[in-house]
Amino acid sequence: TLILDPVNGPQVEAAIAGGARDLIGANCTVGLMLVATVGLFRAGLVEWISAMTYQAASGAGAKNMRELVDQMGYLAGKAPDPAQGALALDRAVQAAFGDAAFPDAAFGRPLAGNVLPWIDTALPSGQSREEWKAQVEANKLLGQDPPIPVDGTCVRVGALRCHAQGLTIKLKQAAPLDEIEAMIAAANPWVRVVPNTPEASLAGLTPAAVGGTLRVPIGRLRKMTLGDTFLNAFTVGDQLLWGAAEPLRCALQQVLRAQRP
Repeated sequence: TLILDPVNGPQVEAAIAGGARDLIGANCTVGLMLVATVGLFRAGLVEWISAMTYQAASGAGAKNMRELVDQMGYLAGKAPDPAQGALALDRAVQAAFGDAAFPDAAFGRPLAGNVLPWIDTALPSGQSREEWKAQVEANKLLGQDPPIPVDGTCVRVGALRCHAQGLTIKLKQAAPLDEIEAMIAAANPWVRVVPNTPEASLAGLTPAAVGGTLRVPIGRLRKMTLGDTFLNAFTVGDQLLWGAAEPLRCALQQVLRAQRP
C-alpha cells in the first residue's frame, strides 16, 4: 500500500483495517505532483499529464548535496577578475569542469552550472526508471483503473533542496480557470494556489520559498495556446519532507488510531 495522506488517506485507513502491514512511501516527485493537483483528479478532469521535473541534489542523497556545494565553491575559486568580462568567466568555468580535481565523484558530472537530463536507470521504453514511476505510482495512489497516462522528462538541477515540476495537463473537458483554481485549492490543507503574476511566482514558487515547510504551492496556471482543454502549471515542494517523513508520520498516526478501542 503506497501512503500519501492528502491523496489516499481513506484508502490507507481501509488497508490498515484489512490487515495491511506493508505501508510504503511513494516516489517523492510523484507525491508532490499529486498533492498539488489531486483536486483535478477527484473532479475527473484529467485526461493525461506531461510532467517535466527540476529535481534538487538532495534527491540523490546527503553526499550529493555536499558535492553540489563543493562544486559551487570550486567554480567560485576559479573565477577570473571581474574586469576580464563574461567570456573569460565562461571559459574558466568550462575549463574547471575538466579538471582532475573537480569534485564530481557522487554525480559523475558537473551539476553546478549545469543540468543532468537523466535520473535513475534506463528502461527498454526509453524512459528512466524515475520517469516510469510517474504513471505507475500516481495511478496506484489514486486507485485509478484504467490508468491515466503520466509521462515526461526528469532532470537534476543545481537546487540544494525541493523538487519543482512544469506540468502540461490535458483536461477531459474545458472548465473556467477560476473553477480549476478552486478545485485545486480545496483539495487538501497543504496546496496553495499562487497567482499567475511575476511578483507572486518569484516570491512563492521557488525552493527558497518552501524549503523546510509542508506547503506545496502551484502556480503559473493558465490555459495554453494548444487549446482550451490544455492547462499549464508549475509546482514545487520539499521532497525531503513529502518523500518520506510526512507520509510516514501520517501512516503511523493511522495505525495508532486503528489500535485504539
